[in-house]
Order: sequence, then structure tokens, then C-alpha cells
Amino acid sequence: MRAHEAGWAHAESSHRGPSWLRPPGDVNALVPGLWSSTARKNAEGALEVGGVDLRELVAEHGSPAYVLDEADFRARARAFRDAFDGYDVYYAGKAFLCTTVARWVAEEGLSLDVASDGELTVALRAGFDPARIGYHGNNKSQTELERAVREGVGRIIVDSFTEIARLADVTREAGTTAAVMVRVTAGVEAHTHEYIATAHEDQKFGFSITSGDAIEAVRQVQEAPGLELRGLHSHIGSQIFDTSGFEVAARRVLTLHARVSEELGVEMPELDLGGGFGIAYTTQDDPSDPAQLATEITKIVEHECRGFGLAVPALSVEPGRAIVGPAMCTVYEVGTVKPVELDAGAVRTYVSVDGGMSDNIRTALYDADYSCTIASRRSDAPAVLGRVVGKHCEAGDILVKDEFVPGDLTPGDLVAVPGTGAYCRSMASNYNHALRPPVVAVEGGVATVVVRRETEDDLLRTDVGAW
Repeated sequence: MRAHEAGWAHAESSHRGPSWLRPPGDVNALVPGLWSSTARKNAEGALEVGGVDLRELVAEHGSPAYVLDEADFRARARAFRDAFDGYDVYYAGKAFLCTTVARWVAEEGLSLDVASDGELTVALRAGFDPARIGYHGNNKSQTELERAVREGVGRIIVDSFTEIARLADVTREAGTTAAVMVRVTAGVEAHTHEYIATAHEDQKFGFSITSGDAIEAVRQVQEAPGLELRGLHSHIGSQIFDTSGFEVAARRVLTLHARVSEELGVEMPELDLGGGFGIAYTTQDDPSDPAQLATEITKIVEHECRGFGLAVPALSVEPGRAIVGPAMCTVYEVGTVKPVELDAGAVRTYVSVDGGMSDNIRTALYDADYSCTIASRRSDAPAVLGRVVGKHCEAGDILVKDEFVPGDLTPGDLVAVPGTGAYCRSMASNYNHALRPPVVAVEGGVATVVVRRETEDDLLRTDVGAW
């Protein structure tokens, strides 16, 4: 599941598309499960989200544009809050965060994870209660830890012995205490891309359970006067579709939990099992709903605790992608359409749009799959196998590797890609000096810019020679 070193375009592929991709009965139809709950095609075949016609949205705000379905985002947040009743549910801000989204998260009763000083700044600027913030990261600086302690961040997830010592120094200087979770690696191989699998041994996050580093980290936190040991944190990866990995991780983490109780005389009050819950990007994906996840994970933890004779600790989870991912789509304008003849008479239609890897790097980075639909009209043309590509100077600048598109797709048409809420805007860049698109929230027929489009002045603001 690793991308080719030279980019996705150099990897082996089928000229007739992947085996799971089937020709559609209607090339205009939206595939159920891939789109936000308010997405629909109107009588003219144009895509509407949150009651807003994307043709009108593009006319006012330009393209490309990220379109964020507020009602869908809030509904998914509530679904996790209600399904995981009794848990602390932390929205993973790294998936996508702006001040408006931080306020939505607070209003829906969720807590918030941040993983950098910048994300903390956004949360605080939004008025988010710092006591409901968890701070992640494998290399928090002295300055970052000082700010986290000063602002009263609710918990800090420590990731190295250096950080434990650093945080102990910070709390001693400040004359205060900090609540701490110890991130551990459970040695679980999550069935996902290796770059987003985070609980196996050979990677940068956490303390190894098997090597003994994890229990030593717990001991050091417990002995530091300014650190309040709250519990263990485990995260096995991202885009995970079943709970089997969580079952193995929970067993190993709770084994450590029991060992800490026996050897150190400390029964930690909390346990965080992380997030990584998958979403449907294409028809090959079959994610679980929050209620199913909550039921299965709770059973796993309760069963393991009974086996160890432990009280069930206060539990927390960290969904990010599963909330914001399906709540956003990206709309593009088609610039060129190029049929390319391949081997054995096969033809692939290359659809070039006005965005690309600068607004969605995931296809090139993770070999991610996406779907798309024509968004500006209805087509009666037969479907053809297409590939949606960007305008950047890279052969691997691919947004949608394989999808059936209308055979009459033409410059000026709009194309929309679902499931772009997680990590697309967060990872967006200025490659080729592209301007990052706006995020436009839609709800009840009203479109509101929550992150504006970058301008050329924004692009040049840090270029000292330009002023």
C-alpha cells in the first residue's frame, strides 16, 4: 500500500480502471454514501449542497472552492457525541480547523484536539474552552509547552522522554501542574496506508509497550511533581473500517494499564483509544456508523477490564475525518479534456481542472482514491473512463485516478469531488504559486465564506523582495 517513490503516475495501473469500479447506470447520479447529507442534483442536473446551487456559488466565489455542508458537519458531530455517550469525544482538528469549525465543535458539545501552536491559536481565537483541549505532537517545543500550560490546556499527550522532562521543567517554573496522557504504541498493524498507520513499532509516535519504554514513561510522569498522570493514549492509524485493530490495541494497552496498577500502585483514571475511523471515498469503502463503533469498542474495553479485574476507566475517542470528511466537497472548473489512446485500443479521458495537488495532495501522497460528478448540468452522453488531473507541473498531479465521466464533458463544465473535508485544505500548499481556495460553508440556501481565497498579496506577503 505504498506509493511509488516518483509519484502515483509511475505505479502500475490498469488502463481499464480498477476491478471495483463499475460503469454507472446514470452518469449524472450521486453515489449514495459518498456525499454530504444535503447534496442533491436539481432538475437541471446541477449539484446543490445545503440548498446552494454550485453554479451560483462558483459565480460568486470562484473555483476551485471547498464547499462545507454545515448541517452535515453538525449532524456527524452529534452522532459521535450521542453514540459515545459517557465518553469524551475530541474532534481531531488536524483534519480541518478554522475558527468557525471550532465554534461548531464547541456548540455541539465536543472537545478538541490540536497538534501545533497554530491549531491552538485558532482554537483560542474561536473562544474554545482550553480545559476541553488536548494537545498532541511528537516534538512540542519549550515555547509550545509553556503556552499550553499558561493557557490551561486540559491535557497534554506526551510523546518522548525529552518532552516529559521539558514539561516537568515548565510546570516547575510556572508553579502549576499539567494533566498528562502517555501516548503508547501497541504494535498493531492497522490495515491502511503505511504513512497513516501509527501504532506499529517502527515510526515516530509514542512509547513502545513491548520495549518497556511505555511503563518507564508512566513512571517518570508519576514521579514528576508538576505532572498529573491521567492515563494512556493509543492511536493505531487512519481510515480504518473495522474494530479488530482496536480490539488488539485495547488488549495490549489495558495489559499495560493493569501492570501500572500492580507495579506502580497507580490506577489511571482515563484511557484514550484515538480515532482513525474511516469514511467512504468510493464504492469500495464500507465504513461503520458511530453507533456501531461505540457499541463494539465499549464491549471490547469492558471485556478486557473484566479479565484484568479493573474498573473501566473514563474513555475518550478522537474522530476527525469521520466528521468533516464527508461534510465537504470541492468544486472545480474544467479547463481541457484530452482523450488519450492507450494499449489494446483502450482510451482514457484526461479532464484537467483549475486546481490540483495544491488543494488535494492525498492522491499523490497516499495513493488515495476519490470519486467525482459533473456538477453544472445534466448529460445524456455515454459514460467514459476518465481521470481528473490538476494544472501543476507534475505527472502525479492527479485528483481522481479513475472514474466514469460523461463523454461530452467540455471546458467550462463544473466537476465536484466528494469527501474532501479531511486533510485537503489542511495540507493545501502554494505549489507553483497557486492560491489556496476558499472554504465556503453552506446551510439553508445561504453560502458563507469561512476561510477566504488567498490573494496575490497574500502570496507575496512574506517575499521580502516584493515590497
